[in-house]
Amino acid sequence: MLDAALIKECADPSLKPAIVEQFVTSAGSTDPLAVTVKSGGRLILVPKAASTEEAMAIVRQYAGQAVVRVGLTQFPAGVGVKEATDLKPDLVDPCQNLRKGTAMFAKVLRIVAKWYGNPTSKDVFPQIFEDAVYAWKTGEFEGVSVFQAEDPGTPVGVSQQSREKIPAEEEDADAKAIEERPEAEQDAGRAGIRIDLSRIGGQQEH
Repeated sequence: MLDAALIKECADPSLKPAIVEQFVTSAGSTDPLAVTVKSGGRLILVPKAASTEEAMAIVRQYAGQAVVRVGLTQFPAGVGVKEATDLKPDLVDPCQNLRKGTAMFAKVLRIVAKWYGNPTSKDVFPQIFEDAVYAWKTGEFEGVSVFQAEDPGTPVGVSQQSREKIPAEEEDADAKAIEERPEAEQDAGRAGIRIDLSRIGGQQEH
């Protein structure tokens, strides 16, 4: 069981606590120092780490040569890292691991939801969640490498509460939503604005 305070403080706010807990139960580990190493789909047995240093030594040993998963969320250790020395001990810090892991999982959920056509029906969510957990474990979904893929940016299960707490971010979110619309829509929007402006200009001249 994940500590509720840890979820509240560290997990990605776009995911409801129940989803965070379900994600860690399904795809993560109860041990913040857990390191899993897979090569060619086969599990490599590594010694159980008893300290941050031991865990990081295992991570650095295998990063770049095998798939290394770390900590509570079994975060993919080598994602976005060029050198083994760039791998930081915060990978095994429960709070940092949960923060990174849930943010990345939220992105994976968005990728899967987009593939499903971003359905709003709650009935479809369990299937999306299941596919997202599978994508998290394998690193792929429908041929897309989910950890490296662009974030489609559609909020998943954003709870009303977290939106109400941060009204200042509402405008940012709206601006972001405009940025993240498909280009064709953006062009249509821009064209509309251009026409409106020219009309206003026209009225002033008369």
